[in-house]
Amino acid sequence: MSFTVVIPARYASTRLPGKPLLEIAGKPMIQHVCERASESRASRVVVATDDSRIQAACEEFGAEVVMTSPNHVSGTDRLEEVVRKLGLDADHRVVNVQGDEPLIPPRLIDQVADNLERYPDVAIATLCERLHDVEQVFNPNVVKVVFDLEGMAHYFSRAPIPWARDHWGDMLRDDASKLNAGAALKDGAGYFRHIGIYGYRASVLSRFVSWPPAPTELAESLEQLRALYNGARIHVEVAAGTPPAGVDTEADLQRVRAWMAKSIEKGDNGA
Repeated sequence: MSFTVVIPARYASTRLPGKPLLEIAGKPMIQHVCERASESRASRVVVATDDSRIQAACEEFGAEVVMTSPNHVSGTDRLEEVVRKLGLDADHRVVNVQGDEPLIPPRLIDQVADNLERYPDVAIATLCERLHDVEQVFNPNVVKVVFDLEGMAHYFSRAPIPWARDHWGDMLRDDASKLNAGAALKDGAGYFRHIGIYGYRASVLSRFVSWPPAPTELAESLEQLRALYNGARIHVEVAAGTPPAGVDTEADLQRVRAWMAKSIEKGDNGA
């Protein structure tokens, strides 16, 4: 079965204005994302933007573009508008790839789409990776996820979940106990970082944008909690490979530029 990749691309980034158009190895960042997505098994790759500059750049290298409203409050709202404008069938699979992921491995896009087909009762599919660094477990910018034996998500949180009582019981009262915090990662309970790539059934998106924000979503500032709150099942699988970090800051941009330059020197395309 076919699936469509939609790449949201906004010009107004607080930390890196015009981020999709920033140059990496002689191409705008959004072109690298489109090329990675085109190397997946997707039957169609579409850029969703509300900015004419991004539209012009994408059309110059041959990408399909759907112009969307500038008033969307979330990426999911933008995605739903694209699905509606394209007239996709209710069961069609849509994979949302962020426009600041120029190094995303195409196999991860395929993995998310395949999991939607493998589990017909699942509304959303996403990925995770195991955490080995206790600092990341306690970092609120690293979203953690807990799921069951079948990979169905129970909860996403910025907090360290599950809470390792025997190792972290005194941590809130005694900072010194953090010295032993890493022991919990060796107990086999499993700590997983959520990777922000999503696969949706088209029909789920129309329902999602009609739901009001969930209390847990507002508390954690995590949109996927709205789906869980409303009974939508989310499948989580360990990623088939470790995805390189995206581009959020100037330092990230320089890191990706350096990585891409080395790859080109070796005769690789940077994928």
